[in-house]
Amino acid sequence: MAGIILLVAGFAVRGHRGTIMIGAGLALATIGGLELSVREHFTGYRSHTALLAGAAAIIVLVGLSLLAPGLPLIVALLLALVAFGASARFLVRTFQRRSGLSFKFR
Repeated sequence: MAGIILLVAGFAVRGHRGTIMIGAGLALATIGGLELSVREHFTGYRSHTALLAGAAAIIVLVGLSLLAPGLPLIVALLLALVAFGASARFLVRTFQRRSGLSFKFR
């Protein structure tokens, strides 16, 4: 809810402060949506494999850009792809155990 409030307030406030508020609102709303996806996925209610694996890949990309800025882009993308695949496999198996379904990749 705080993310939505910051987004609306950021559009109402102009200038640098509004830009910061919009960025903070987007970050909070993203974290809130990701938290809901994690809860639904790990309880077996609904599969969010692609979303959660994509979040893992983005975390790897951001981490590599901060920790190894001289790393070639293709290497960073390949490592993110590996992270996506490994986390997707883990997430599918976890969802299968929790829900009792045979396979569901969404």
